[in-house]
Amino acid sequence: MDFQSGRMDVFVSAWISALVSGNERVCIPKPYRVFGIGHSDFLTFLVNQLVAVLARILLGKCVKSHLYKQIVMDREIPKEVRTKERNKRIIKYGGIGGGCVVLLIVLISLMRSSVKEKDLVFSEVSQGTIEVSVSASGKVVPAFEEIINSPINTRILEVYKKGGDSVDVGTPILKLDLQSAETEYKKQLDEEQMKRYQLEQLKVNNNTYLSDLEMQVKVAEMKVNRMEVELRNERYLDSLGSGTTDRVHQAELNFKTGKLELEQLHQQLANERKVKAADLKVKQLEYEIFLKGLAETKRTLDDAQVRSPRKAILTYINNQIGAQVTEGSQIAVISDLSHFKVEGEIADTYGDRVAAGGKAIVKIGSEKLEGQVSSVTPLSKNGVISFTVQLVDDSNRRLRSGLKTDVYVMNAVKEDVLRIANASYYVGRGDYELFVLDGSNELVKRKVQLGDSNFEYVEVVSGLQPGDRVVVSDMSQYKNKNKLKLKK
Repeated sequence: MDFQSGRMDVFVSAWISALVSGNERVCIPKPYRVFGIGHSDFLTFLVNQLVAVLARILLGKCVKSHLYKQIVMDREIPKEVRTKERNKRIIKYGGIGGGCVVLLIVLISLMRSSVKEKDLVFSEVSQGTIEVSVSASGKVVPAFEEIINSPINTRILEVYKKGGDSVDVGTPILKLDLQSAETEYKKQLDEEQMKRYQLEQLKVNNNTYLSDLEMQVKVAEMKVNRMEVELRNERYLDSLGSGTTDRVHQAELNFKTGKLELEQLHQQLANERKVKAADLKVKQLEYEIFLKGLAETKRTLDDAQVRSPRKAILTYINNQIGAQVTEGSQIAVISDLSHFKVEGEIADTYGDRVAAGGKAIVKIGSEKLEGQVSSVTPLSKNGVISFTVQLVDDSNRRLRSGLKTDVYVMNAVKEDVLRIANASYYVGRGDYELFVLDGSNELVKRKVQLGDSNFEYVEVVSGLQPGDRVVVSDMSQYKNKNKLKLKK
């Protein structure tokens, strides 16, 4: 019998069943084998001896029955006697078999209440510091990843690379149909030249108009000067008695009228200069706006010639030649697979414990990588808050894109506390029932209150003392046991 697995290798049931059923021709049992593993310990030996004793008893009963039948075979046995004897045998052998089964069950139960020390993991209660952390799930992603989108509505003509290829800066990835975009760009180039000529024409027209006004002003100034001379002459003649008062008044009126007309021309010239300058600025602004649009068209046309913006790995490409792609649709993705970061997710109930700048530990198997929380998503989505961890060693050989990890974000420090190793038994603050080594060969279940934790230790609030050795491996199969014997 393998007492750990509960399997039994005993071959005695055939002839016991025959005896119970009353088949006297199968009284002498054939050789049998009990427990293929041998007598490796005392309990195994005890069970073997028990089966052997039962076999001798049953064998003796069979021999006696056989002899009895030989003695009385010359006279007929009443049917009532035979029936009574058969019932006695059934009851006797059934009781013996039932007792054996019960005894075996008790022995198996006793043997299951023991466990080998080599199958357990112990942690000794110590006193020290715990950097309290909250655990989260994480996923390794490239530190740099850029999605290349189609800048126009077009179709794919040629594909130069495939997924997984390494690309340098400016490496062509695929070719799009740019015929319509190039035609539109050439049309805009012609329009730009036309607008430039229109702007130059406007400048010439403005200069001509303003020059005409300036000439009118000069003529008006000359007229005013002549009127002023005439007014002086009329006044002089009037003082000599050769002129008349009416002619003097007429000369004064002409002089004043000429001055007003000159002022009007000066004001018109100033206003026209401002108007023409404003018109010129409007046209220049329109021309500059058109140049910006032209530059954007040129940039779009250049982007349509899909090239790698940096040295990286091509992780995705739309390689369906002839496929229609809409403006803004994804056609390729490049990633820097030599450097990585971790995107973590944590329940929003712990959101106040995660902040940008906080220390974080990323566990990949048994390896621990240090990092820092670089950003935290302010909004909760489906009860989860996302954050990003920048790793100190972001090129570690264990890092692979898409790899799932455990992330521990530090948020407090507790000093001089009791602690035990963190393992699968710990699911959060609360009360636990843990097996503690009592003496040298017995494990006793003890109620323990546990507090905060990090990836390495769990805080012991009560129930344990420094130096206690606690089982931290999975003991779920012994959850109904209060004590276990420890086998070396």
